[in-house]
Amino acid sequence: MSELIRDTAFGHLVRLVTRGKYLQYPEEKDPSMWQTYVSGEKTQRMADQRQLSFGPLSSSEASSRTLIGDERGVNEHTRHSIDREKARDANVVDWFGEHDSENPMNWSMFKKVFVTFEICFLTFSVYIGSAIYSPGIETVMKDFGVSQIKATLGLTLFVAGYGIGPMVSTSRHFLSAGPPLVQLQEKLLRSHVCIQPFRRLMMSLELAIKSQKLWAPISDIPTVGRNPVYIGTLVVFVLFQLPTALATNFAMLLCFRFLTGFIGSPALATGGASIGDMFAPNKRAYGMGMWGVLAIGGPVLGPLVGGFAAKAKDWRWTIWELMWGSGFCLAVLFFFLPETSSANILYRRSRRLRKLTGIENLKSEAEILGEQMTAKDVALITIVRPFTLNLEPIVFSLNLYTALVYGLLYICPPHFYYFHRWVEPQFNDRGELRPEKRLPAAMVGAFFVPICLFWFGWSARPATHWIMPIIGSSYFAISNFLLFNSVLNYLGDAYPDYAASVFAGNTLMRSAFGAGFPLFATATYKNEGIGWASSILGCLAIVFIPIPFGLYKYGEKLRRVSKHAKKDF
Repeated sequence: MSELIRDTAFGHLVRLVTRGKYLQYPEEKDPSMWQTYVSGEKTQRMADQRQLSFGPLSSSEASSRTLIGDERGVNEHTRHSIDREKARDANVVDWFGEHDSENPMNWSMFKKVFVTFEICFLTFSVYIGSAIYSPGIETVMKDFGVSQIKATLGLTLFVAGYGIGPMVSTSRHFLSAGPPLVQLQEKLLRSHVCIQPFRRLMMSLELAIKSQKLWAPISDIPTVGRNPVYIGTLVVFVLFQLPTALATNFAMLLCFRFLTGFIGSPALATGGASIGDMFAPNKRAYGMGMWGVLAIGGPVLGPLVGGFAAKAKDWRWTIWELMWGSGFCLAVLFFFLPETSSANILYRRSRRLRKLTGIENLKSEAEILGEQMTAKDVALITIVRPFTLNLEPIVFSLNLYTALVYGLLYICPPHFYYFHRWVEPQFNDRGELRPEKRLPAAMVGAFFVPICLFWFGWSARPATHWIMPIIGSSYFAISNFLLFNSVLNYLGDAYPDYAASVFAGNTLMRSAFGAGFPLFATATYKNEGIGWASSILGCLAIVFIPIPFGLYKYGEKLRRVSKHAKKDF
């Protein structure tokens, strides 16, 4: 239990207050063991060529170690030889072995499952915030004297906020690129066609960007880690429910609905990465599957949870419910959510070792790699990549398909047995699987979307028993689970080095559809009727069915021509 609490926000606070007297790490109890954390191979590679690389040493690298005299130096502490012309003297801090208990991959199954539950709980607590507002739309119309479409903006802006957030908050470096945003805002604010609510919305966008600088720096930066993203954004998310529930005018409500979605977005984009931190590829599908279920469960259960409050009181009580639920989640995460980022764990280990030993060249891999990056590299990785990756055929087609399903979402155990019985045995000795092997489940799920829409549309009539549309709509849950679980795992396997950017793009496209669909759904169903409106969407779903089949057949060829996808499996 002490190991679990030690790496939580509460554990860090205890260590800070007690100056490291309680919840100590092994090296703090025995500073002499610092050399066990230094990777001899990576330190020698650093000494030879200044850069870290992975895999066995080449013959040229091995021969370079034979240099003698003035061309080579010696590491004072590890006695490794150093090429003085092209290398640097650094002791690379790493895991002390395959069974290092601080490595998230080596955590006990209980700890992994518990942390996965916390990530799922967080995702549910934020995602439910979109649809929990829906039952209160009628009272929003009454309180502020607005039309149904305008009242629906409280839902769509929240979804749009957590779609934009991951793209904007992929790095704190984006925040230095403020002038273009400021110029755009000034033009819109001067525009006579920009109605007052949207002028204030642009002002709220600027505030959201500034909030991201404080609350949502990129979770992959070793000095930050994932916990500050989760805890920091969730604190602001909970606090921002107060002005939302107490909004005195419609513009204030819209601005804070957008802000809460935007502020809560980094946690949604980072959840999959945390699960990937703990599970090997051949086990990741189980964690991602449960995470996907809770992500879908939020919008599905939102109207049910909010319906009780909206019926008994009004729309404000749906926001109070959201604040209570997310506040309880914040308390759980504060005390029991440990850091999962390997880069951050090793960074903090190297920092402790430097303090204990006084050896300043004790550094983790991520620290050294970060020092070698230029401003151009940072800009390309954090600003350009999330958007350019969306243009790749594999990413674009799968994002578009999940976006359609997610848009429909706003108006399961058998799969785990299938994965365990047929998919898991296909992993190789390195724990890798050809990404296309993930898609058969999506092929099955693709047919359930149109089945659901046609069944629901033509059975939802007075002459038909009420249970029939309920049964038809159940197929949508099956399709959601199969498609999302397959697609997210496929993208993670195909783009392992750029998973965060790929998932951010997926979230953006899904949220764009989720935000847009409610705006036209009411008019479509009112004008065309339930049967024909559902049939239109069902025909659209049929058009998308070939996507997983096409990627299963041609996905490997597309990966080979891609600059970013992994090719060797």
